[in-house]
Order: sequence, then C-alpha cells, then structure tokens
Amino acid sequence: MSVAPVQPYTAKTDIGHFIAGSHVAGASGRRQAVYNPSTGSVARHVALASVEEVNSAVAAARAAFPSWAETPPIRRARVMNKFLELMGRHRDELAAMLTAEHGKVFTDAQGEVARGIDIIEFACGAPQLLKGEYTDQVSPGLDNWTMRQPLGVVAGITPFNFPCMVPLWMFPVAIACGNTFVLKPSERDPSPSTFMAQLLMEAGLPSGVFNVVQGDKVAVDALIEHADVKALSFVGSTPIAQYIYEKGAHNGKRVQALGGAKNHMVVMPDADIEQVVDALVGAAYGSAGERCMAISVAVLVGDIADKIVPLVAKRALELKIADGMNLDAEMGPIITKEALARIEGYIEFGVKEGAKLVVDGRGHKVAGSESGFFTGGTLFDNVTPKMRIYQEEIFGPVLSCVRVPDLEAAINLINAHEYGNGVACFTSDGNVAREFTRRIQVGMVGINVPIPVPMAWHGFGGWKRSLFGDMHAYGVEGVRFYTKQKSIMQRWPASIAKGAEFVFPASK
Repeated sequence: MSVAPVQPYTAKTDIGHFIAGSHVAGASGRRQAVYNPSTGSVARHVALASVEEVNSAVAAARAAFPSWAETPPIRRARVMNKFLELMGRHRDELAAMLTAEHGKVFTDAQGEVARGIDIIEFACGAPQLLKGEYTDQVSPGLDNWTMRQPLGVVAGITPFNFPCMVPLWMFPVAIACGNTFVLKPSERDPSPSTFMAQLLMEAGLPSGVFNVVQGDKVAVDALIEHADVKALSFVGSTPIAQYIYEKGAHNGKRVQALGGAKNHMVVMPDADIEQVVDALVGAAYGSAGERCMAISVAVLVGDIADKIVPLVAKRALELKIADGMNLDAEMGPIITKEALARIEGYIEFGVKEGAKLVVDGRGHKVAGSESGFFTGGTLFDNVTPKMRIYQEEIFGPVLSCVRVPDLEAAINLINAHEYGNGVACFTSDGNVAREFTRRIQVGMVGINVPIPVPMAWHGFGGWKRSLFGDMHAYGVEGVRFYTKQKSIMQRWPASIAKGAEFVFPASK
C-alpha cells in the first residue's frame, strides 16, 4: 500500500462561519456532525447558521461593496493572482480535506483542486474581461459605448461532491468583477470553504468581500429572501435548483441554478473497445459516481454490447476500493450512510424492474474500515427507458447499459430524457461525430471524451432540466452573470443642432 505524500486531515475542531474577515463559531446553537466516510465515525461538527447570522454575513458584504467595486480591476486581479499562488502552495492540504470529508481518493481530490485553480487563473484576466465596446460617430456628433459593472452582494450555494472546485466556479469571477460574495457550502464537507476564506485574507482581500455561512435550508432561504442579495448561483439536484430558481426570481434576483444529470455515453460499433472500457470504468466509478458529469448510462449500439459488457464487468469486480488516502485506491466511500442506503436501494429497484444485474456492489466491506460507507461498482445490462434506474439520478457507482440498434435510436433516446447535462459518443467515424454533436440536445458533449467538462475560459452548463437560468457557470458566461451592462450615448454642445428633437438619433 502506498500512502499520499501529505498527512491525512484529522482536525477535530468544529467548523464555523467566516464573516467580515474573521472566523465565527456560530451562535445559533444548532450544529451537525461531519463524518469521515472511510471510517463511518464523526470527525467534527459544523455550525448551522441562523437567519441572523446570514444577515450578518450579507451586511458585511454590503458594507464592503462600495470600496471594492471602486477598486480598479487590475488591483482586484492582483489579489486574485496572490490567491492563485497560495492555492497552488496549499493544494495538497486542500486535497487531504476533501478526502477526509467527502471520501474521494486523494489523486482525484488533487485534480478537483487543480481544476478550481484554473478558474482563479481565468479570473486574473478581469481587466481584459471587463472591457466594454465603443463606437465612434454612431450619429453625427454622437458616440456610443458599453461598460460592465458589478451587481453588488452575490451568493453561492454549493454541493458536497466538489466542495473546492464548485465554489471556485463562482467566487473568483464574481469578486474579480467587483462584487462581494457570501458562500453557503455543503454542510457535509465544510472545511475547504473556511480554509479558502483564510487564504483570500492572506492574499490581501479586504474584510467582508468574501464571507462563508455554514448551514442548511434555513441559511439557503435566508439568502433567497434577503433584499441585498442581487444574484444566486447554485449547483445541486434538479428539485432544489428549480426551487431556488423560482424563489430567487420571485424575489427579483438573477439566478443561475445547475441541476441534476443522467449522462449517457454512446458506443458505436466502430469504437476502440479498449478505450471504451477504460472510459466507462473511470467515468462511471470514479469518485464513487458522485459527480454531476459521471457516466451513468452506456448506450451500446448494435452488437458492440456483447463485447463491452463482459469487459466492464471484469473491471468493476477488480476495482481497488479503499480509504482515499491510499494511493492504490481507485474508488473511495460514499459521502454518508444515508446516501449509501439510497444508492443501494436503487440497485434493488433495478432488480425488481427486471434489469440484468451483472455486477452487484452492495454490501462491500473494506478490511480495517468495516464501518465505512463503502459500496462496490454495480453494473446492469438490458436496462429499458421505463425503469427508475434509467430515469432518475442515482449519484453513485451504478452503470446501466441500454442496447439500441443504431445511432438514430441512440440520439432519440438521449433527447427524450429530462436531463441534458453531459453526453459522450465513442466512434471512429467523423460523420457520426458531426451528426451527433449537431443533433444531440445536451449542453456539454464529448467525442471520445467521457467527461467533457469545459476548461475555465469556456463555461459549464447543461440543457433542459439540468440548468435553470440563461447563463452557464464560469468563463465569459460567468463574467456576464456577475455584471450588468450599461450603455452610454454622448455628445457635446458644439455638435448639438438647435431646436427640439422628436425622433431617436439615427445613423443617417
């Protein structure tokens, strides 16, 4: 067994809030256990904010906004650049936190931190990203230009499965654009949020520009209802995304709510079988399937299924499942006991509905960690669209194989699903790839790429019930979300003709 080159995160201190530049223990009296999923034991507790504590964080952000908005973009970018340096220096400490509280293997956690760091690097380009457009002489003596200005206090509500990367989709771009930020991270793995808050202070961010409130639905509703919160970003399940979108819009806020997924991977008969098997195993079972971009459905075209299923089954049975700080591990535990029970409950649904259970991961035990929240990789064949395991998001290491006769059937199957987050197609045929990318109704598409997560400068988001709102996360879309455009038309007395004007200015 090889061990990660950093010490496991074993802090026992309770996790509180970070408001106005200081750690705050939490005064509500409510708290929740934070588990180590590998051992099944309580590692620490997290405070759950009251409405008053949320209001305090928003007030701190509001007080900090005027001076931060007036700070030149180049100076804001310099703070982000220092934060970028600090995140690089502490990336392994953050990865160890993720492994301790989420359960993902250490190398996967390192990858999460690295992808989050990419967003910070993108945000360092704020002076260029915030440039407006200028048109000289749109009408005689008249010029027109646009500028982008920050919204004010904005908030992010983020999920347990990426406690470092998803917050970094939001706050570096928002802050670099001149906003102040309140983060409500998942209460299941809260430590990375306050650690990053401390690094921001070390980077020179003024107090109150970035705040963290730990909590549950009480904190979420307080942010939705607070009049000073101008925009909300969310990543999580579709029912909660829709709830936040509707409630936020009702309260006059700009909302970007990313919801659930049921990501398909189409395998054409001409695909490279070895590459396909590697892709399916990594994308379905990596991070124990707790990714919104995980492949949960393999759409096997023609006779390729009889070649693929046995090979994936063999690899699923050989998965190295262990504590994530073991570098030999390929898959760690599930985040909580409740999530484990839900995932294994879906496996039972699949059996009862008539799917062929090729590999059953239920009841998996890891030597020395018998109380951990572990399950094995599960594989179903002969799944049909009417089954719950096909229709619903399981969010665990369960791969369903659906057999279809041709590409047309594969596209129709995927386009009929309520989710449209990510999709992949493995083929050696360029025309198939072109047709697939043009016709598929999904927001992120991979051709021979199983998990097509866009890079920092492109933006992340799905279609249909995988996204509520008009703009994707990070990239240029993120800049647009966290700013509002202002258009200015200008002329000077010497160019103004005498007499009242009763028509709009025109170019002629």
